[in-house]
Amino acid sequence: MLLIAGCADAGAPNPTGTAMRWTPPAIASDQYESSPTFSPDGRELYFMRSDRQFGNWRILHSRCGRDGWSTPQTPSFAAASGADADPFLSADGRRLYFVSTRHDPAGEDLDIYYVERGADGAWGTAQRLPEPVNSKASELLPRATADGRLYFGSSRAGGHGKNDLYLATPQADGGWRAHNLGAPLSTAADEYEADIARDGRSLVAVIDRGDRSHLYRFERGEDGWRESGRIAARGDVFQVGPLLSPRGDRLLFAQADGERSGELFLIDLVARPDPSWPPRCPPAQATR
Repeated sequence: MLLIAGCADAGAPNPTGTAMRWTPPAIASDQYESSPTFSPDGRELYFMRSDRQFGNWRILHSRCGRDGWSTPQTPSFAAASGADADPFLSADGRRLYFVSTRHDPAGEDLDIYYVERGADGAWGTAQRLPEPVNSKASELLPRATADGRLYFGSSRAGGHGKNDLYLATPQADGGWRAHNLGAPLSTAADEYEADIARDGRSLVAVIDRGDRSHLYRFERGEDGWRESGRIAARGDVFQVGPLLSPRGDRLLFAQADGERSGELFLIDLVARPDPSWPPRCPPAQATR
């Protein structure tokens, strides 16, 4: 275990544009942590851990207690074989989306799955979403909006580049409609992950424009999306797994931190962000 001396205090805003390591000590390891998601009450954290080469993905779960985040455990819906990655909890905490290769004997095709939480708090059986959400190519980083739509990346045929960004909308008959988000979100470059703020007005995408994968901001105006700049992170390593705060004013993401590890970093996107996110653990009011 790689011991972390400290992490960013969620109650102390950082200078805008400065990324600070956030990974809690119980979560950090000598491997690569990324793609975090929190339950609505802030007491559960799901994330992805991979090896140092960013392979062999698996999802882990930690709970917030009096002593901080617990030692991560494998959730009940984990695949018996194949890779699981990119968890995301819905706004009400009742559904968790993720991608998995469990259906593919070759372990190469990532599709979007979901599990639902029962009245007893336990997760049910993982369900694979149908086409056109999934395809014969891989899908990445599902992000659900409050009304049930899904943003995700895919390398399916018919796109503008290697990967593009898509939006899937549930239909009244139980099916789905999916469409490419188009320029400037999907171009000849490699756009493969995105998270959108709850108000739908801002988005952060992971894009490889030939110089590694980095984070780019987009704002939605009357005429559609426009790019508003690159997130200030390391230029010599890639960034992945963006998670915007509910207000869209803070961002968690993952990047390399030393030779052996990838960790979660926090950056403020405005001068005065809401300091209550990411959730404090243990909560400030907790006492022994």
